[in-house]
Amino acid sequence: MGPGDLVVDVGAGTGALTRPLLATGARVLAVELHPGRAAALRRLAAHQPGLTVVRADATELRLPRQQFRVVSSPPYARASALIARLLGPGSRLVTADLVVQRQLARRWVEGRAPGAGRWGRTFDLEIVRALPRSAFRPPPQVDSVVLRISRP
Repeated sequence: MGPGDLVVDVGAGTGALTRPLLATGARVLAVELHPGRAAALRRLAAHQPGLTVVRADATELRLPRQQFRVVSSPPYARASALIARLLGPGSRLVTADLVVQRQLARRWVEGRAPGAGRWGRTFDLEIVRALPRSAFRPPPQVDSVVLRISRP
């Protein structure tokens, strides 16, 4: 990430990823469905000119028409639908780093997810790191990883 990059933070919550992304000079589109958290992000945006807040469901998000990156810890229940959307036809995604359930990441990396034949030629998917359950509050009941999606 760097100055001028457009980064989408899906499931931005209270801005735990949003703030460090802004510090890189990136323009951040923070997507949050919860009304209270979205309101808190809007208050932050009042003092951060590079931040735009959208209250939307991750699976209904209209993707940017320009090249963009994603750094996100999306709700696990929405992760598969979000990945499918990011890999869909016409996507201008450059890279995505997503915190997701390990089992889901394996299915996508191994090409067992829906539509693998379509997106497999356009994107590379890899698990780049495991995350301990203790890294989350509250800790999830499943193992988590960072799934990276990139164009070859």
